[in-house]
Amino acid sequence: MAGQPTAVLRPHVLLCMAALAAALGGTVQHANAQDVAAKPCAVILMHGKWGSPQFIGHFGRRLEPYCAVNAIEMPWSRRRNYDIPYPQALKEVGSQVQALRAKGYQRVVVMGQSFGANAAMAYMAQEGDADAVVALAPGHAPAYMYSNGIGKDAVHKARELVKAGQGSEKLAMDDLNQGKRQSIRMSADVLWSYFDPAGLGHMPGTAASFKKPVPFLWVIGTNDPLYAAGEDFAYRKAPDHPASKYLVVSAGHIDTPDVAAAQVLEWLRGLP
Repeated sequence: MAGQPTAVLRPHVLLCMAALAAALGGTVQHANAQDVAAKPCAVILMHGKWGSPQFIGHFGRRLEPYCAVNAIEMPWSRRRNYDIPYPQALKEVGSQVQALRAKGYQRVVVMGQSFGANAAMAYMAQEGDADAVVALAPGHAPAYMYSNGIGKDAVHKARELVKAGQGSEKLAMDDLNQGKRQSIRMSADVLWSYFDPAGLGHMPGTAASFKKPVPFLWVIGTNDPLYAAGEDFAYRKAPDHPASKYLVVSAGHIDTPDVAAAQVLEWLRGLP
């Protein structure tokens, strides 16, 4: 149906929306149906470590000619400071995905920058119900931190406490973000969920665990520390899909989304 005039799409979409509204007890409104007819794509957009939705808002607005964009605050924001475990954070994302489906969006994309990219991949591994995944300048590497001794003792302690049923005990550790360290304090179960070197934060593992093949866009800048790892680090481990793409741009870790915005939008428009 891509490329058909809105006037052609609208009667069909409104009919589908009416049926959906009846099935959901009338919760879908006519205005939402019009939005869906105009924008066939919806995006859940997640920010990076110690950031906020505002940090990626400009990029999100550049997608809005084609997609409805919902930028959400994640537990690794500066304000929330790791307030819930990683699996629960992904359940929060799932609630947003389901809300967009209830509005009638047929394509829901999970997308993020840095830690948000890590979460988009983890979401596809845990929940697996997104229609596409976009990883912009992927970040948060607990295996790298662990192998370099950053927070290693705290991770060991967290693992033992969780095994002993004492996951609520508080621990402190150093967090790492693009070469900068920051002391953080959280419960053992939360710490273990984010910093387990083989857990949900380990991108090679989550890419290999996507619950189904979906279009997967990996966007990396030539000045990003992860650029040297190449396609084999995680991108090639995801299930093959003909619309997947490894996109390289001339940018660093922070500015990759804005530099790549036009190409990301083009990729979204071209999905089958």
